[in-house]
Amino acid sequence: MLQIGPYKLPNRVALAPMAGVTDLPFRRLCAQMGAGLVVAEMISSNPLLRESPKTRWRSRHDDEIQPRSVQIAGGDPASLAAAAVYNVAQGAQIIDINMGCPARKVCRRAAGSALLADERLVQDILTAVVAAVDVPVTLKIRTGPAPDTRNGVSIARIAEDAGIAALAVHGRSRACAFRGQAEYDTIAAIVAATRFPVFANGDIDSPAAAAAVIAHTGAAGVMIGRAAQGRPWLCGQIAAHLATGVTPAEPTAKEQLVILRGHVQALHDFYGEFTGVRIARKHVGWYLQARPDYPRLRSAFNRLEWATEQLHYLQQLTEFHFHQDYPHKEIAA
Repeated sequence: MLQIGPYKLPNRVALAPMAGVTDLPFRRLCAQMGAGLVVAEMISSNPLLRESPKTRWRSRHDDEIQPRSVQIAGGDPASLAAAAVYNVAQGAQIIDINMGCPARKVCRRAAGSALLADERLVQDILTAVVAAVDVPVTLKIRTGPAPDTRNGVSIARIAEDAGIAALAVHGRSRACAFRGQAEYDTIAAIVAATRFPVFANGDIDSPAAAAAVIAHTGAAGVMIGRAAQGRPWLCGQIAAHLATGVTPAEPTAKEQLVILRGHVQALHDFYGEFTGVRIARKHVGWYLQARPDYPRLRSAFNRLEWATEQLHYLQQLTEFHFHQDYPHKEIAA
């Protein structure tokens, strides 16, 4: 059984931390549908941002499935150590350090995957954070700064020596961002060079893909990111397949709409109407993107300005069972 510190995970599938996506309503939903570990959105180590609305939302863990894993980001050992202490005091049971984000606004601050170019700084950060808290510390990285400078194995050894409890590796370099295909040879090399649990991440969008990546890399588990957007059941499907070899059926169109409506209601409750309505639009877009009438459905939904309108619209879609030939005027808000 996969274990991080004292925490035995129910399965081998983790939901990746994604800023603007893995908020508390989405984490709860993915955990309920079978994710073995869910990691909260990235929180800046800058103490001046702790009282901002965004950080307060990202720091909430009420009614969350344990263990509560919180990702922190920054580029200074002392500030990251202080952020770890602060978040443990707020309820974090696992601290995850972000050295994987390729976003320019993160890397410009010498944080995220930009740190991979400075192995001494990586060592200093990991050592400081591990020493600062008495909970497990995990790490998310990429394969290296660029395809011709993949130092993932070196970083992984530094992490293991520093006391990191588990590692997640996205199979692209910082320079690749999300372009091209993920490669898993570097992840396999990291698994071979270390003893702690390694999660493989990148382009894993189905149970079959997850099984193939584990077979190729020998990873202890997989971490699912963008493929879970609009598919909160995916982690559970993958977990079941890895455990039994059998893949559960996708929820039907009607079942997906019932899940979506509950998700949107949870977003309204969590953020309040004004922000909840806005954030619901992107989630609804992800759920609907595979539907044959996606452009029209999304356009109609995005024009809705009130929570009751959004919920009414989704209820009508549910009642129509997503027939392609419904009269559009009948489901207008």
